[in-house]
Amino acid sequence: MSESSATTRRGLLLAAPAVVPVVVVLAGSLGAALLQSVGLMPFAGPATFTLEPWTGNAGELARSAAVSLYIAAASTLLAGTVGFAAAAYILAMPRTGRLVAAVSAATIPIPHLIGAGAVGLLLSDAGFLARILGMPDGGFPTFVGGPFWSAVIFEYAWKESAFVALVIVGSLARSVGGLCDAAATLGAAPLQRITHVVLPLALPALAVSGLIVFVYTLGSYEVPWLLGRISPEALPVRAVRLFGSIDLDSRPQAMVTVLLSVLAGAAAIIGGLILLRRMRGLR
Repeated sequence: MSESSATTRRGLLLAAPAVVPVVVVLAGSLGAALLQSVGLMPFAGPATFTLEPWTGNAGELARSAAVSLYIAAASTLLAGTVGFAAAAYILAMPRTGRLVAAVSAATIPIPHLIGAGAVGLLLSDAGFLARILGMPDGGFPTFVGGPFWSAVIFEYAWKESAFVALVIVGSLARSVGGLCDAAATLGAAPLQRITHVVLPLALPALAVSGLIVFVYTLGSYEVPWLLGRISPEALPVRAVRLFGSIDLDSRPQAMVTVLLSVLAGAAAIIGGLILLRRMRGLR
């Protein structure tokens, strides 16, 4: 057995006590959800195989999936852009960048529910910003509960951009300074140093953090429930509403919604891992 194989096996054995219980619980939960979604583990009545929960409300389920994917994609894109800009500033400006890093770190422990409440008070029709600007009733844009889910995307981008920035700074803090100094010595302008030095080095960290943000926003419940529209619902909001309904016949539909969210998240993770492997192969 080679040394690398022995090291890999030792690492797997060390991780097994933490990984195995998680896998067992996750597999059991997903298996139970799958059985409930096809009528083989009903909450009431006899077990009968049926695909009605999957096909009966396919249109509503598709709209919910489209809304969730739109929110996750837009939030991830905006959070990645703002986070990379903040990280580049922190790395390029060591003195003032410390203040930006401190403010970014301070936003991470704030729960999304509190952040959503703050954004609602700020961007609602009768909120703080509308009063500061002196907007009349109906004159302020509909951010909260609007057709483009603007308040939801803004809250996610505000919170997750700090996470993206700190991940990039943590991965580049030791290496990027000398390379940027060398590029500056060779006559590279600040924008050129960012695009040709910082961005290529930051792409793996940006991709990993973006993947985490995408999967998280895809399955997050509080923000779209508090700041989003009533219809169509995001997948997590739909799942919670159906599961909490007094009508037990809606439970299989809730499991279908949950499984669809899991499938979308798993597809995003697999696609992200493939992209990361290709990026490593090109380097």
